Amino acid sequence: MLTELVTQYATLILDRTQYVGAAALMAAESMIVPIPSEAVMPFVGFQVADGKWNLWLAVFATSVGSLVGSLLSYYMGYFGGRPLVLSVGKYLLLNVDDLARTERFFHQRGGAWTLLLCRFIPVVRHLVSLVAGTGRMPLLPFCVATVVGATLWNGFLLLLGMRLREHWQGVQHYSHQIDIGIVVLLGAGALWYWRRRR
Repeated sequence: MLTELVTQYATLILDRTQYVGAAALMAAESMIVPIPSEAVMPFVGFQVADGKWNLWLAVFATSVGSLVGSLLSYYMGYFGGRPLVLSVGKYLLLNVDDLARTERFFHQRGGAWTLLLCRFIPVVRHLVSLVAGTGRMPLLPFCVATVVGATLWNGFLLLLGMRLREHWQGVQHYSHQIDIGIVVLLGAGALWYWRRRR
């Protein structure tokens, strides 16, 4: 079954890479690499629920990873500007329209509170560090807002993963229906991406 296969594969990767692997995945997620935190943090929660990982070390590692990835994006925007962002981003499926929307959202409101809010908005949270860099946002407020926002978001997903693990037997009972839903969503996503590229 697809759900069980994904779960086994994800937990196997985290078993082997431990906290460093989780931090690296969240660093990539905080850049423009298409790795959603929703596909990483719940499985970190699995590790904690199974007693393999310490809760606070898991939160610390993933928050550090998010900060490192965000700083890399920030400096990419700070030193390279929009041309570098676009030249590198095309290899990582960066959508120019998404970048433009993020720029408008950030520049209209500006400041650390806006950056903190952006950490909870899909798509925007992957791009806002680049925009903060090109906009020359001061580093200290950037780091504080990033750590607070990333920790809250990562912790929320981690706790969801822990709750899911506790009820995993019930989830497996409906895994066939979940598999169908996943396939439909993947198909719809592929179609949407193809039409956007066209």
